[in-house]
Amino acid sequence: MVVSDGTDVQDRYGEDPIDEAAAGWVARLSSSDATESDRAAFEAWLAADPAHAEAYAEMDAVWRRLGHLPVSRTRRMPKGPACLAAAAVLGAVLATQFGLADWLRADLWSGVGAIEHAILADGSRIDLNTGTALVLHFSDTERRVELLRGEALFDVAPDPARPFVVDAAGVSARAVGTVFFVRADGAAKPVGVAEGRVDVTASGRHLRVAAGEAIRRQDGGAPTVVKDDVNRAVAWRDGHLIFSGERLSDVLAELERYRRGRIVLLDARLGDRRVTGSFDPRNTDDALDAIAATFALRVTRLTPLVVLIGPS
Repeated sequence: MVVSDGTDVQDRYGEDPIDEAAAGWVARLSSSDATESDRAAFEAWLAADPAHAEAYAEMDAVWRRLGHLPVSRTRRMPKGPACLAAAAVLGAVLATQFGLADWLRADLWSGVGAIEHAILADGSRIDLNTGTALVLHFSDTERRVELLRGEALFDVAPDPARPFVVDAAGVSARAVGTVFFVRADGAAKPVGVAEGRVDVTASGRHLRVAAGEAIRRQDGGAPTVVKDDVNRAVAWRDGHLIFSGERLSDVLAELERYRRGRIVLLDARLGDRRVTGSFDPRNTDDALDAIAATFALRVTRLTPLVVLIGPS
């Protein structure tokens, strides 16, 4: 599977089922819980078509070059945008592979780029942001939600006899009747409150968060309570992504949550530029074009999965 730096890159690294299957096998066989049954199935897949072996060798080589597996052989790698395309396809597929267990466990979920809404039996409302999965554990004494991935906004129906608790990525948020969001993706602000109060436990600390406040996590530091425009932070519920002076690198990372694949900023120095604007999460291509026009940047779409942002 030879990839050039020419115009055939988009065709070769679109949503090719052989590439996606090959990336899935790289993910599975590199896992510590890969079984002999997995290896036998892989060998059968490999023997079914010569293109399978070629695709697997390409994805395996990219993953080794990225440092996720030890390099056991020397192999010529594709250069430039083609290598970025291969790496992005592999990364996107691996994310799906490793997240499969979450989707299978979930009681409620939303796809990438989708925003879903649900009313629970107790009258509480949950808005699920892009790529979110959660499990409900309701009993006579407690309403507990396990946020497996993504972000959700909770509008909790009051029930003093059954507190509402959300657990996500080392953070536990407890409320009786309130409106708050929780993120499970390692965000700097994993919890924010729009109405009422929430008791949060994070990194061994117990914090009371009121309306208009959020929890901020910093590398190496203890979580703290800070003032925050929570209504702006959850504007995605109404189909808006609102930024006010955020770094371009952070804005691109946020837009990436709403699309399949990767947005690659070619010059890290551009990431410090500040972005202010409102964008539609259902059309991130328009958002990227608007940002590029504002800062005189070039948007290069290699495939549906890979977008490069660089100087004009």
